[in-house]
Amino acid sequence: MKLLLFGATGMIGQRIAAELVNRGHEVTAVSRSGPVKGDVKDTATLAKGYDAIVSAIAPPRDGTDPEGPFLEANRALIEGARAAGVRRVISVGGAGSLKVAPGLDLVDTPEFPEIYKKESLAGRKALGLFRQVDDLDWTYISPAAEIGPGERTGIYRIGHEDLLTDAEGRSFISAEDYAVAVADELENGAHPRRRITVAY
Repeated sequence: MKLLLFGATGMIGQRIAAELVNRGHEVTAVSRSGPVKGDVKDTATLAKGYDAIVSAIAPPRDGTDPEGPFLEANRALIEGARAAGVRRVISVGGAGSLKVAPGLDLVDTPEFPEIYKKESLAGRKALGLFRQVDDLDWTYISPAAEIGPGERTGIYRIGHEDLLTDAEGRSFISAEDYAVAVADELENGAHPRRRITVAY
């Protein structure tokens, strides 16, 4: 496939790019400083002729309120995909909007780290934007509560709205296996117009 990737310089984006290239896909990585300069606001122009768009952009962690800019970026992504005629969109999501009990999201629990709260709330609003879209085949992929560099095993579990935990109660996935899940979803198209989550 011919794929357009935003956020390719980040920890997760780099691994998604590597996984897709290793599988033989043609990946164009867009960044503010790379060979293809731009951001999601340029989606309508940049995405023409592509089979799918992957967005690995993340809300800022600089202490400012990320909700406005992050929602604006995701709105531009959605509208740009429509304008470019690209139906398939994968968005790297957050874990904060996953359920830990009926009616209770992870981000709303007392023990949720304050440092990540603003970006998690922004991510939940972005998911809400996608859920209003019925003319694109989008998939919003939330990682486990913990994600970081690690081993590529190719093994993971898929959930939907509930936080996935292992037998010890830990919710974790390596960034490498998260990238495997993103690539699998792109190739298989198994979960259009819904959120999924992946963890061990």
